[in-house]
Amino acid sequence: MPGTPETPGSGNILAFDYGTRLIGVALGNRIAASARALTTLANGDWARLDTLVAEWRPERFVVGLPLALDGGEQSMTRAARDYAKALERRYRRAVVLVDERHTSAAAASRFAEQRASGAAKRKHGAAIDALAAQIILESWLADGASPTIRDPSPP
Repeated sequence: MPGTPETPGSGNILAFDYGTRLIGVALGNRIAASARALTTLANGDWARLDTLVAEWRPERFVVGLPLALDGGEQSMTRAARDYAKALERRYRRAVVLVDERHTSAAAASRFAEQRASGAAKRKHGAAIDALAAQIILESWLADGASPTIRDPSPP
């Protein structure tokens, strides 16, 4: 978000796939241009998120913006924006919003591939949210990891 100080140094980024019940979290590194699924949090579990932020010391956050297929806003879009603003206020880090259309389908496809190869089991289904966060972060990194908001449709 504009005017938010950046925490320099680590190159670490935490990315989020926002949901009303669960939030997928991925960890990435801007310098190494890498990302991996980290965990899934219950929405509102700020204590656990505080622990992740203290452990990984991210320089910024990336939040997936769930736009409608036509690019328009929907109730989840507004909720994700509110979550991004809460992250910015709580941790005083820059937040980048990234169009996340089609990431859930891509995450489900990757998870199915992992299951087929034996790398994941059905009981690990909650990991799909973290995998979606990884895909959001990979998208941002592949697009050049811009330090500014990449908000496809501001209010």
